[in-house]
Amino acid sequence: MDRLLSTLTVTTIGLTCKAVLNLGFASVTVRGLSNFLQILDDAGRVEDGRGVITASNHISTLDDPLAWGVLPTRAYLNSRTIRWSLGAHDIMFTNPIFSAFFRKGQVLETFRGSGIYQPAVDTAIKKLDQGHWVHLFGEGGVNQPDTYAVEDGKARLRRFKWGVGRIMMEARKAPIVVPIWLTGFDRLMPEGRSVPYKFIPRPGQDLSVTFGQPISAERLSVALRGNDIPTRMNADSEALYSGATTHGTGWMANFVTTRPLVTHPPQLSSQTDSGHISQPDAGAGDRMQREQLVGAEVDEQLARVRAEVTRIVQDAVEELGRKLVGDQLGKTPPRKPI
Repeated sequence: MDRLLSTLTVTTIGLTCKAVLNLGFASVTVRGLSNFLQILDDAGRVEDGRGVITASNHISTLDDPLAWGVLPTRAYLNSRTIRWSLGAHDIMFTNPIFSAFFRKGQVLETFRGSGIYQPAVDTAIKKLDQGHWVHLFGEGGVNQPDTYAVEDGKARLRRFKWGVGRIMMEARKAPIVVPIWLTGFDRLMPEGRSVPYKFIPRPGQDLSVTFGQPISAERLSVALRGNDIPTRMNADSEALYSGATTHGTGWMANFVTTRPLVTHPPQLSSQTDSGHISQPDAGAGDRMQREQLVGAEVDEQLARVRAEVTRIVQDAVEELGRKLVGDQLGKTPPRKPI
């Protein structure tokens, strides 16, 4: 029953969005869709448990679901050919009715400030392992072009959240990562308007949805190796890692190892039955200290991995945007003084 309700919800939303785009409420230009559908429809990919990630700029509250109105109707009928996304608890899940609606619409409840190790992120990884499609708004919220920072004459999106890196790292098979660039949705639903106008779309806007080329796994792997992230321990550290496990079961396990389990904690002083005080094992305490130091080093490496992977995804999204709309990414240039 849950699956049926989810399919009905997704199909209803998808057809509504398709009707809005096709009945003249707004014009839409779509690029790269056929290539993306080939990826999405690949039965071998699904059987292999290889998921699809899309990542895009986030310029209005209508980006999702309206952008998915460009998909063919058949896509709404299969949970693997319509996206799973992460949605903020304080915006989408504010009452029981909304919560049920968004859950049936394949939205994972995400809590701001709860970090990258929360159930929504865990579930997103599981969906990838099942061959599903997960869409990520890496900025974590709506940021319209006029709010973009400018660095060295080029506009930049807000830094992508590191959960992007964790989701990619911990999928069992390297996911296919496709950048998407959206335009016009910010004019459809401008931020900063007062109630009730903030909830009313502005008709007649020119929208575009562009699906880019997938980011190659080689690009990610080379970047990681170049960043000296593979585990290169000295002999003393390697001894501490005998029997160590890899980072989860993800496809990047060859690059990173996790904090080792402390299997030999130091012995504390204790009183025996005869009343004698036994002395602690001095070597065990030293060993634990060294394990903690190495564990801290690996934690730092993990953070670097996540940051690097996330940066690569953000760069790919921005590169697509620059190709389409220029270095300002749609940001209005400042007026020159008269």
